[in-house]
Amino acid sequence: MTISYQRRRILQATPALLAAPCVAGISACTSNDLPPPAGVPIGPFGASSTAEEVTAGLDLGGKTALVTGCNSGIGYETMRVLALRGAHVLGAARTPEKAADACTSVEGRTTPVVVELTELETIAATAEQIRGMNTPIDILICNAGIMQLPELERVNGIEKQFFVNHIGHFVLVNQLLEQVIAAPQGRIVNVSSGRATGNPPDEGIQFDNLSGERGYDPSKAYGQSKLANVLFTLELAKRLQGTRATANALRPGVIATNLGRHLPRWQVIALETVGSLFTKTMGQGAATTCYVATAPALSETSGYFFEHCNPIRAGGYTEDTEMAAKLWAASEEIAAGYV
Repeated sequence: MTISYQRRRILQATPALLAAPCVAGISACTSNDLPPPAGVPIGPFGASSTAEEVTAGLDLGGKTALVTGCNSGIGYETMRVLALRGAHVLGAARTPEKAADACTSVEGRTTPVVVELTELETIAATAEQIRGMNTPIDILICNAGIMQLPELERVNGIEKQFFVNHIGHFVLVNQLLEQVIAAPQGRIVNVSSGRATGNPPDEGIQFDNLSGERGYDPSKAYGQSKLANVLFTLELAKRLQGTRATANALRPGVIATNLGRHLPRWQVIALETVGSLFTKTMGQGAATTCYVATAPALSETSGYFFEHCNPIRAGGYTEDTEMAAKLWAASEEIAAGYV
């Protein structure tokens, strides 16, 4: 390889290198100086820990877990590790084929179910099927999602990222809430993103523009949906007070999964080249999810945001209780008849 060719490749990669941290939503672009929340246990794990490491020694036998988006990425790794530790995992994917293929490919007890987050009727039907199993849900992990659709798309008049990433899971959780509460210590885990603070609209949730028709921006729409995950968790934890169930949200970190399939090509190149300096492995990406879902120390922890297996205060609108209550009311209106 000639020196001139090497130089040309370096020059071509430089813009991606400079942009990669912010493009991918890496910590440096959303960091703040807020201290961790008081009274929440700090664990022994961190950014480099894996899902297998954070669950080592745990026996999840007798527990039932539901994981959406089980067929790929960190959802698949989450299902694999929970099943490996003995849980009966209901693996949810958009189609019966995807769910079945994923479930049959892991060691342990799994059952495929269909959760198409754009179809509230399907969600309700699946929830009825799960309720018919007559078993509590010990762990409900809302993991599935879509990211940065290049063009505005709508579901039932609502911008698609907001509908899939928030409304679909809002309905699923509410449909199965009694099963979670019935568990000895039910846990609801919402997988959010650094974009919850890194790039939502200036006003947080645009309640007057949930259709996205006014100035659609793919990145901000995604940030809004991920902020909604955190605010949903905040209000849900409030409503679960007095029960044994908990709700927490998390940021898994940046992982090269098919979630980024709609990113511009130059951003994909950035992640595939210099992005390896910042991204996590699949096992590391699923670690915080598995830790929040299973750690004995978190049995009474509810309403918090986690990153690198530990609680953080993310700033922005993530602790806005008034916005959280307003979002719940707006979500009930959008999902009328299903919650």
